Amino acid sequence: MTWAFDQVGGQAAIGSFGVDKQQIVAFARSTNDTVPSHVEGMLAPPVFAVVPALDVIGRARRAVFAGFAFHGEHDLILHRAIEPDITVLTEARVVGVQRRSIGTVVVTHAIMKDQREDLIAEHFQYSLAKGAFAAQDWGRTPPAHGGVGAEHRFATTLVYPLDPDQTLRFAEASGDRSPYTFDADAAKALGLPGPIVHGICTMAFVSRALVDLCCGGDSRRLRRLAMRFSGLLLMEPGQTISVRLGPAASTLQAKNYVFEAVDRAGTRIVSNGWAEVAA
Repeated sequence: MTWAFDQVGGQAAIGSFGVDKQQIVAFARSTNDTVPSHVEGMLAPPVFAVVPALDVIGRARRAVFAGFAFHGEHDLILHRAIEPDITVLTEARVVGVQRRSIGTVVVTHAIMKDQREDLIAEHFQYSLAKGAFAAQDWGRTPPAHGGVGAEHRFATTLVYPLDPDQTLRFAEASGDRSPYTFDADAAKALGLPGPIVHGICTMAFVSRALVDLCCGGDSRRLRRLAMRFSGLLLMEPGQTISVRLGPAASTLQAKNYVFEAVDRAGTRIVSNGWAEVAA
């Protein structure tokens, strides 16, 4: 595969996305959300912030590496909640290429603003091109967070069952219609044992635990959500996501939390979890 290092830090991919109430409702329902303001479409769930940026981030990443890549990590920094009837303007560019033992990670930074140029959110998305090895590292290192590489004791666990049609509903609501998330043949063609749950869908379920337990049900308090997708979450009968979380060192401005998630067999699917909640 060819790597376009000259595109790292170069011209941004841009996009515009109009948000309406029905989109918010569909996203909330696709992740079994129960927060009234979300299911009524008055306020978007935190991870809905990925939806307007999804295509733009993808185009920016493919300008550097056009091959297939898994969603390896995500760091979402939230500046304000998304509401219906706004237009989201996104620009994204690859800021780093990092070699790993199993392949190469492409780091894409996206900035989202509204039509008045007020900041909404930032993304650092890490895409893992497994088995594809760049000749060198390139670009800069994204900002770290307190959940990386640390061992923690988790105080609380919340368990969320997945519906048989979970990934199909999420594919339609999010716009991420990757066939390997709901089609067994497409998944096996990529060497997967079967359909897997979208990383962003997993992220949305994790955010539900944080909103319920750490934000008092007010998702506007969630300011940062970062995690590594450390294992495949298979879309199979009886599958669950168990979110384990606990407090971390906090500041006057924010209460911080660490978390991980496991599937129904106890296999870790999310690690290095870090959340910042407005105090």
